[in-house]
Amino acid sequence: MARTKAATGPARPKVKIDLALQGGGAHGAFTWGVLDRLLEEERLEIEGISGTSAGAMNAAVLADGLVAGGREGARAALARFWKAVSDAAATSPFRRGPLDVLMGRWTLDSSPGFIALDLASRLFSPYDFNPLGLNPLEDVLAANIDFARLARSPLEVFVTATNVRTGRGRVFRNAELTPDVLLASACLPLLFQAVEIDGEAYWDGGYSGNPTLTPLVRETDADDVILVAINPVERPGTPRTARDILNRLNEVSFNAVLVKELRMMALLRRMASLDDPEGRRWASVRMHLVASPMMVELGYSSKLNAEWAFLEMLFEEGRRAAGAFLEEKGGNLGVRPSIDVNVLLEGV
Repeated sequence: MARTKAATGPARPKVKIDLALQGGGAHGAFTWGVLDRLLEEERLEIEGISGTSAGAMNAAVLADGLVAGGREGARAALARFWKAVSDAAATSPFRRGPLDVLMGRWTLDSSPGFIALDLASRLFSPYDFNPLGLNPLEDVLAANIDFARLARSPLEVFVTATNVRTGRGRVFRNAELTPDVLLASACLPLLFQAVEIDGEAYWDGGYSGNPTLTPLVRETDADDVILVAINPVERPGTPRTARDILNRLNEVSFNAVLVKELRMMALLRRMASLDDPEGRRWASVRMHLVASPMMVELGYSSKLNAEWAFLEMLFEEGRRAAGAFLEEKGGNLGVRPSIDVNVLLEGV
């Protein structure tokens, strides 16, 4: 999956950017493709990354890879990580059914393994069906990320996990990152036991920030934030089947805090006082979005599909979406926002 360096035209001034990476299980391979394409743009200097769940893992792998081997090292590290994820899932019961394979569909809705898990999760907790708390991603993370090296990375990484007791998000930074922190950020409570860190139990960070924007605004110098979206904010029609309803509930809950932060940004942009440094800082942030309509077509079950062909397809779509963004709106970076957060105040 080697890539040639992107063709360059006249030199453009360098732009400091932050990245905000949503979580979404296997759909995080879309983000891998986006990052692979953005890393080809040498004018883009990444200052910080905020990530949740799969977004947190992408962030940690990228930051570690940058220290080890620069941009090409980061691209290679991301490719190795996602291949390792797929290899670890080779014996997973979550496989597509024969008809889905024949029809070229990536859903697991008719997969016996997924159906069994879906039913079991309504009757039993992961403390019942996975009493040892095993997670195959633990070994993948330990083998693919040098956490001591990551702690020294000049790229600031912010990972969100949700405190089970308080319901509030906790943001972990470079020196605090461990396999357990990344597993906590991706801990879906119906599938995995809560991850204990410093005596507190944590679940998926998506419930409290998917991803969290605040540390990017407060702790980095970049004025441009590129949000890589996996979970659709809007979806046409009203879901009517039980599975579609649960899928939409998952999307709404995992987008809620992000939408609130963007709404706050829009409000501060309108009301920022010259005497309020905090308001001025939020008002100065320029938001950009990389997304794909394909993500609307993919249901919840495919987030558990780690087949290499599926991950490769998502990777290619991520590269395409990032390339389209750079071609159509890349000139906005360092100049103006590409999305109007003010629309979030309509009807408020």
